[in-house]
Amino acid sequence: MGVGAVAATLAILAPAGSGRIWTPAPRTTWQWQLTTPVQQSVRAQVFDIDLFDNPASVVRALHHRRRHVICYLDAGTYEDFRSDAHRFPQSTLGRSNGWPGERWLDIRRLSALEPIMRARLELCRRKGFDGVEADNVDGYANDTGFPLTGAQQLTYNRWLARTAHRLGLSIALKNDLDQVSALERDFNYALDEQCFEYSECSKLRPFVRAHKAVFEVEYNLSPSQFCARANALGFMAMRKNSDLNASRQPCW
Repeated sequence: MGVGAVAATLAILAPAGSGRIWTPAPRTTWQWQLTTPVQQSVRAQVFDIDLFDNPASVVRALHHRRRHVICYLDAGTYEDFRSDAHRFPQSTLGRSNGWPGERWLDIRRLSALEPIMRARLELCRRKGFDGVEADNVDGYANDTGFPLTGAQQLTYNRWLARTAHRLGLSIALKNDLDQVSALERDFNYALDEQCFEYSECSKLRPFVRAHKAVFEVEYNLSPSQFCARANALGFMAMRKNSDLNASRQPCW
């Protein structure tokens, strides 16, 4: 067994709620499913699943299978179908991000957004999750309807990381590739979409150099078009359907 495999084994055996923040080792196998019910029989050490749509019993069942579990939550856009949607002031809602019912948030409005996001992170912890995937944390680089700056994005993203850590949760940097160098120290691992399709995977090298896991997904490329490069870079990559159901084609 190689060093990477040993590290991954130690990571999966670290008990949830032990007082230490669990962090996936490089080369940790994973599954990303945002539909329900979660297919728990998938052979993966880590499951990334929806915070709101899965009860604590699903997290407990995965822990019983000796899996670690990451909660998916949206930190940068409003979703009108979530149970806490009523908490967002109208003034914080910007343009659509292209997904039905979703609108970019004005991350400058920290006094309005921080209590909502803190409650989401607290729910993640109460349900027993080990880590968090905070999505849409690159609003400054998108057409949000607000004049967001890179500095404001850094402030918001670092707040998310600090708050997650204070709750005993590890946290992934989701996309936001142009700020990887500035944020790598604040985040425990990375999760990226389509860096091979858009020829931007080199931007994730700071995580690899820091011996942190990089989880990567492609939707349009076949495994033969990216898996060899992903494995050489040290990424844990797979092909998924864009609806993020249980289907996957991992590179490992």
